Amino acid sequence: MTEQMTGAQSLIRSLEHVGVDTVFGIPGGSILPAYDPLYDSATVRHILMRHEQGAGHAAEGYAYATGRPGVCMATSGPGATNLVTPLADAHMDSVPMVAITGQVAAPKIGTDAFQEADICGITMPITKHNFLVKDVREIPRTIAEAFHIASSGRPGPVLVDISKDALQNSTDFVWPERLELPGYRPVTKPHGKQVREAARMIAEAKRPVLYVGGGVLRARASAELRVLAEITGVPVVTTLMARGVFPDSHPQFVGMPGMHGDVSAVGALQRADLIVALGARFDDRVTGRLDSFARDAKIVHADIDPAEISKNRHADVPIVGDCREVLADLVVAVRADQEKGRQGDYEAWWDRLNRLRTTYPKGYDVPDDGTLSPQGVIRRLGEIVGPEATYVAGVGQHQMWAAQFIDYERPGSFVNSGGLGTMGFSVPAALGAKVGDPDRVVWSVDGDGCFQMTNQELATCAVEGIPIKVAVVNNGNLGMVRQWQTLYYEGRYSNTDLQTAPLDERIRIPDFVRLAEAYGCVGLRCERPEDIDATIEKAMSINDVPVVVDFSVNHDAMVWPMVGPGVSNDNIQYARDMAPDWEHQD
Repeated sequence: MTEQMTGAQSLIRSLEHVGVDTVFGIPGGSILPAYDPLYDSATVRHILMRHEQGAGHAAEGYAYATGRPGVCMATSGPGATNLVTPLADAHMDSVPMVAITGQVAAPKIGTDAFQEADICGITMPITKHNFLVKDVREIPRTIAEAFHIASSGRPGPVLVDISKDALQNSTDFVWPERLELPGYRPVTKPHGKQVREAARMIAEAKRPVLYVGGGVLRARASAELRVLAEITGVPVVTTLMARGVFPDSHPQFVGMPGMHGDVSAVGALQRADLIVALGARFDDRVTGRLDSFARDAKIVHADIDPAEISKNRHADVPIVGDCREVLADLVVAVRADQEKGRQGDYEAWWDRLNRLRTTYPKGYDVPDDGTLSPQGVIRRLGEIVGPEATYVAGVGQHQMWAAQFIDYERPGSFVNSGGLGTMGFSVPAALGAKVGDPDRVVWSVDGDGCFQMTNQELATCAVEGIPIKVAVVNNGNLGMVRQWQTLYYEGRYSNTDLQTAPLDERIRIPDFVRLAEAYGCVGLRCERPEDIDATIEKAMSINDVPVVVDFSVNHDAMVWPMVGPGVSNDNIQYARDMAPDWEHQD
């Protein structure tokens, strides 16, 4: 039996059909018809954000926390274009998201009407798919397809742009009984022959490594990964996007690879004779100079997206499939080989890696001027708050320190912007993560540069009762850019100091404690090392309102280890004037 309703009512009914419980958005002219029936929905909560970019990042945080597509909504023109950054961010990091935008009425499209923008054309390269809906009858089918595409195969963002007249016109609501998507058939089941070949190579290798990327997290395959690692005894490295998918405390974990990775992890990949890449894409931040990356290694590359395989590094054994299914089948194949007596011997390999772990542990210098060490602040935050919390990082030095100095034991416990490197990601994404998983403690670990890009969403947190906690690692400058200026621009600090005005040093612009209070949050400040623990514990004791902690840290601290831009991973620097002695370790 069909029911007559407006397109706007059809949209909200469709969202209810696919199980949406939260929408992050801001109303405006072209999307306004949808907000009227949304007012009456008993199951869909709308959270009024303060900027559309915040709505998009909140949808990402929600998706991280729940595994379901996050939903954001905006009007046409500037409302839609403000979603471009979060859409690109979600696309780079394979985050399932559906963005719904209003568009000017169909007859006005192409006339440069007020607040018109070709958002489908603008976002075509940065969405998994997008739709322009001009026929009211197409709304239910389009919404059903959008959520299926966003969450199946390699997850990603989908945009649905709906003309205002389609929202205003009336139709019979008809929910599609089945989806017709010719050409869209993601392969999830891997080819058995390729899996068996991968198992054979693991048994025959002398220096294998499991190179684990965000695809394992998206596939929710942490348990399968652990089984494979333990039955093979192969070392495991997890990328920035996969932190927590394999426990840091596990003896087979050798660290995070990449530009600011652990020496042990970088060395493991560089010296490997076999790399089993699982849901990873051989990103330039992991490989360094590509032609010098892991020269002696054969490559098994498993990914659900066939376009990623051999894109950057040729795969000797390509495996297309969902990482959870790939890992499950690989476990079966490895066990079958072991029953026939085929099992790898990696004792000598582990001796080398253990020497690297012992010789080049994670560490940092404590400032001798009594200021806070940012690494020490973040390390104590992780130790006091614990592994059950969710940590949401912005982008920059604090992001790398959060990846390095907090121990992650749980999949999804570390959320950050990896591929796009979006400053301003942390606060709204933490908001979304807290909405998606309200019983879990959520800390935004942000820098003072990032924090000033999206901190208006603290108002949303306060008004909507979303008690996130924010640790602002405040060094008074754009830290990562300043680090590069120190290393590569002879210390010429052009436009990286966020406190350049010739003011009394007691004046803070802005004063983050007073700013937090103005937004209805609790503001705390920590400036002395002896106060770190008490300040964190005070923040943890406040659970009814958002808390912002301003940690005033040393402005000269740098992130180490580091592989410089355009150089080989062999040239990783362990500290400012110290490189690993590979020959001695080998």
